[in-house]
Parts: sequence; structure tokens; C-alpha cells
Amino acid sequence: MRNISDIIEQYLKNILHESPEGTVEIQRNDLADQFSCVPSQINYVISTRFTLEKGYVVESKRGGGGYIRIQRFELPQNVALYAHLKSTIGNDIDQNSAEGLIYQLEEARFLSKREACLMRAAVSRECLTVNLPYRDEIRAKIMKAMLISLLGK
Repeated sequence: MRNISDIIEQYLKNILHESPEGTVEIQRNDLADQFSCVPSQINYVISTRFTLEKGYVVESKRGGGGYIRIQRFELPQNVALYAHLKSTIGNDIDQNSAEGLIYQLEEARFLSKREACLMRAAVSRECLTVNLPYRDEIRAKIMKAMLISLLGK
């Protein structure tokens, strides 16, 4: 059985998918009432599952008429994709950013679930048992090599 965070995440992703603009505006309290949870649960889902690294921009306005706006941004195509990846990865990349990028590529269907799992394993800190900053530099090189190979297919 899925937990409430997974259900809220899927609900918001469905709304985003149906939106022609790729944007959704929600009232945090209304959504909390809908799912019979506390408003902080909504905050948790949005702050952990709708991050910039995962391809989302979140904007919030507090107060009486406040809202939370979530917007999905799409990865650029072809040549622009390589430039985007090169600038995102750079000469080093930390594990959270790497996992976020892999997630974004999987969500955009540039990577299969299996490819994404293999990439996560290859760039994990458990696998790269060297000290910083070398670990982040090696992770960046591995990611670039894997993505060139996978996306060049």
C-alpha cells in the first residue's frame, strides 16, 4: 500500500499532466482537507518531490489568498539537451544533484527505469568510496560518459 505522500505526489503529477500550461495552483489547506492530512504534509511532499533538480519550479504566496504554484519545465531537445546536461553536471556534481538529474531524465523518458537505476547505482557514494572533492569529480565524469552513451543511441 502506498503512503499518503506518494498519493499526494501522484495526484499533483496527474493535475500537472492534464494542465495545458504544465502548471497547477493549489491551496495548501484545501489539499490537506481533501487528503485528510495536516498542511505540513503537503509542504513535505512539495519540498521533497517537486524540486528544481527533478524538473519543477515551485512558487508560494502566503496569506489569506495564498497559493502554491507548481510548474513543470521540460528538458530541451537534442543538441540543446547535451548543452543542458554539460552545464548542469559541470566538472563535479554532488549525489543529490546527480539523482535529481537522473530522475528528471527518467520522468522525461530519456532514460528507462532500468537505465536510471543503473546510473543511480554507479554514481552513489557507496560505490564511489573516495574523499571529496574527488568523489564529485569522478561522479561527473561517470555521468557524462553514461549519458553520452545512452542518449546517443
